[in-house]
Amino acid sequence: MREIVTKIVKKSGRLPLAILTIGGMLATREVSEWQSIYNQIPLELESNRSLEAMRRMVTLSYNHLPSHLKSCFLYLSIFPEDFEIQRRRVVERWIAEGFVIVRDGLSAEEVGNSYFDDLVNRSMIQPSRANIEGVVKSCRVHDIVRDVMIAISRDENFVYVAGNNLSSVVNKTFRHVAYHGIMCQNIGMDWSHVRSLTAFGERSLGPSPLVCSPDMRMLRALDLENAQFQVTQKDISNIGLFRNLKYLNFSYPYSHIYKLPRSIGRLQGLRTLNIRDSYITELPIEICKLKSLHSLRCIRNTSYERFKLDNPKGCLVAISYFPMHFTALFHPSERAEVVAELHMAWCSRWSESEGVRVPKGIGKLKELPILEVVDISRTSCKAIKELGELVQLRKLSVVTEGASKQKCKVLRDAIQKLTCLRSLSVGGSLEWLHVVSSPPPLLTSLKLDGRLGEIPGWVGNLTHLVKLYLYGSVIEEEGKIMEILGPLPNLMQLHLGDGSYIGEKLAFKTGAFPNLKKLGTFNLWGLRELKFEDGTSPQLAMVDISWCELASGIIGVNQLPKLKEISLGYHGRVAKLAMLQSEVDAHPNSPVLRLFKERSHHDLGDVVVQAEEATEESSSLHPEPAAVGESSESVVTTNVSQEDLLYTYNSC
Repeated sequence: MREIVTKIVKKSGRLPLAILTIGGMLATREVSEWQSIYNQIPLELESNRSLEAMRRMVTLSYNHLPSHLKSCFLYLSIFPEDFEIQRRRVVERWIAEGFVIVRDGLSAEEVGNSYFDDLVNRSMIQPSRANIEGVVKSCRVHDIVRDVMIAISRDENFVYVAGNNLSSVVNKTFRHVAYHGIMCQNIGMDWSHVRSLTAFGERSLGPSPLVCSPDMRMLRALDLENAQFQVTQKDISNIGLFRNLKYLNFSYPYSHIYKLPRSIGRLQGLRTLNIRDSYITELPIEICKLKSLHSLRCIRNTSYERFKLDNPKGCLVAISYFPMHFTALFHPSERAEVVAELHMAWCSRWSESEGVRVPKGIGKLKELPILEVVDISRTSCKAIKELGELVQLRKLSVVTEGASKQKCKVLRDAIQKLTCLRSLSVGGSLEWLHVVSSPPPLLTSLKLDGRLGEIPGWVGNLTHLVKLYLYGSVIEEEGKIMEILGPLPNLMQLHLGDGSYIGEKLAFKTGAFPNLKKLGTFNLWGLRELKFEDGTSPQLAMVDISWCELASGIIGVNQLPKLKEISLGYHGRVAKLAMLQSEVDAHPNSPVLRLFKERSHHDLGDVVVQAEEATEESSSLHPEPAAVGESSESVVTTNVSQEDLLYTYNSC
């Protein structure tokens, strides 16, 4: 084995991409077959590191892929160069296209995820982001690999990518069409054979001529998540014509859709419906006919630009000008936005909830694993009760702001029936959570956004819990946090955000949080001291502090053997920064102290030395690299805008 590996590395020209690609092939072959792979490696790789030789190497790897992975691999050529491709998005699309073959009693999602992992393990795609459990959540495609992918896709009439340099009519028939940087213009193609349409575009105020065109009768996937042209209510009026549609994604800020047409009930094969960031406030009763639905994401726009009730004068002015938007004085795009916002305001009674009203009959969707976000206050008690009949539900998000005690009680009873639930997010009124007697036993993710006063005792029984997010909980007792959360054996990520804890000190006790890897605090203005006692949080690697001023500092950094990084984000300040820096420098694990503001922004304490002042004066975004044999500084300064940080906070 050593001999053949040495020969393979030499013949590959020691190029990292070539070695990774070959390694992916070797990992799936017996050692006796490695000589055959060596013989197929292009000879010119060793002497000529040309792009063409590398392309031949990637082509060889593609030829060695199993047949079921070839279509999945070529399908990625739909996405633009350097685009971060979400695992969930691409797996859902593979399933919609029929690329995933269900076997051995596994679900289509499980098999699709195994395909994704196979492509990662074969180094055909590069992992770009992983969650706290180490699961790859998104990937990118190397430029050279993408060149090969596009060339093969074009030769096989598989994917056609229309870019800004579009100049001629397409004579061939492609199964998948993607627009990069332009609106969905007519390219002269026979659309009756097209299976998917995807748009990645530059900002345009005009409508697209091809969105939901009646010619696309065989369409299985319509994905406009990254489009930047306007889609209005009129554009989706004939959505019911696409009887083969299985994946529908209108999740983007330029969607001015305020109502799902009743014809959507004809899409009996629809598996994924994503209408986030729209103006939709309620789902039609026809949604209950979609028995194949596996993912229903309906997160509505919560902001009012023109019709704000907290600005009565401006709201009246906007309403008085409303008829004028239908004259030539206003652009059609502005008219569509005004109509959508007014419809959203009127139908929701000016609610700012991100949830939507679900109809009676929602319990008929027996195969539905993902449902978000349900507005409990505007949903009937019968429909809320039916949520408990969704026995396959794995992810549920609800908003209870303004809901009656009776509706919250019905919701509590429904949630207790969801034994398969893995992820639960609840926002709004949370008092009813204290009387939950039998929570879903397999919960791995829990997000609670609202006043609790103290953590419900049943949270301490969630032995499978991995991620916990708390916002606005107004928890006063430090001891309750340690008593209830500290013993959780699998908790890896704890986020205390936006007024969740109002105490001055937070001490992590000895033996608490045995598996915690990431701790985040956000907008805890009352917190003054963060302390880690001996023997606490032995796996903690990341501490992230934003919008907090720790006047008494961080104590016990040396008690965290696996520490990799302490991040002081926007408005994250700590007392005696120089002392903290010295503790970080002395830590045997060589962690990094990451600052989002200059050192002068912090309280350096009384141990500042001239060398530190010099570092402060010369600090920059791109520090000089350390000389050979010297260790680099363990402090990093990064400039991040307040808007960027708030976007990150809202996204999580």
